[in-house]
Amino acid sequence: MIRALVVEKGEDGKTSAAVQEIGEDRLPQGDVTVAVEYSTVNYKDGLCIGPGGGLVRTYPHVPGIDFAGTVEASDDSRYAPGDKVVLTGWRVGEVHWGGYAQKARVKGDWLVPLPDGLDTRAAMAVGTAGFTAMLAVMALEDHGLTPSDGEVLVTGAAGGVGSVATAILANLGYQVAGVTGRPETAEYLTGLGAARIVPREELNETVKRPLEAETWAGCIDAVGGAMLARVLGQMKYGASVAAVGLAGGAGLPATVIPFLLRGVNLLGIDSVMQPYDNRVRAWGRIASDLPMDKLEAMIRPATLADLPQLGADILKGQVKGRVVVDVNA
Repeated sequence: MIRALVVEKGEDGKTSAAVQEIGEDRLPQGDVTVAVEYSTVNYKDGLCIGPGGGLVRTYPHVPGIDFAGTVEASDDSRYAPGDKVVLTGWRVGEVHWGGYAQKARVKGDWLVPLPDGLDTRAAMAVGTAGFTAMLAVMALEDHGLTPSDGEVLVTGAAGGVGSVATAILANLGYQVAGVTGRPETAEYLTGLGAARIVPREELNETVKRPLEAETWAGCIDAVGGAMLARVLGQMKYGASVAAVGLAGGAGLPATVIPFLLRGVNLLGIDSVMQPYDNRVRAWGRIASDLPMDKLEAMIRPATLADLPQLGADILKGQVKGRVVVDVNA
């Protein structure tokens, strides 16, 4: 028997989540069984723990879109018992049972070997949020961004993606401007390396002018909506915005003028179906470029029993930094 957070849907259509003891025979099909050590909490997890958000197909369901642990059994030649692995994406925790359990059974194609320099706890302090942040940094660099180009804007900076992005960029020598609507997080963000704090109200309204003063050399945007539209008009010539989220809405009330007159690039960042080679590249960069002391400052420990409340909190924007869930505690 293993402990897991199980979400069930009643006849009234409402969901409920609770920690249960379940048999290992209930784990889904897969060629690698992992003894899970840690997981984490993302916005998608909040949806899957709670209302479902259209992500969960069948119930009962075990959420958890990320996990890290040790291979226990494997029919995949790439993995052997004792190997340390990490999983993010591939719709695990949504369509396929995920990491909120003491064991998980998945396809070997979905796993990545844990790189040297990271343990399983640190990997889940990173999780999908940090993995996405690294993909965004890599995309900006691949499009020419260097520290000498000027300030890099990070929106939603106190959230999971924003926190890791701020720490990575600062560690690489970039001047980071962090956008937040929570003034109480200013000290936290400067501790991660932000050079200055930009209040959300300065950017969350659209303006009639399609172009404003060239301000930002790059941007990692977790907000979308009106803020992304506004930021596009403030980018320097040839600069890029890496779009990673839609906390402020899925719409984009923008014009094409920044693209046509300033050569601005809007780069979409997907972490779910990211190819294996780029996953390995990103995790290697995380191990080398994310300062572990800054990562430790982001961590909020939790257990399986804490997840129903944390799921509700993250949907309300009330979770700061990175939650690390010890599934065995």
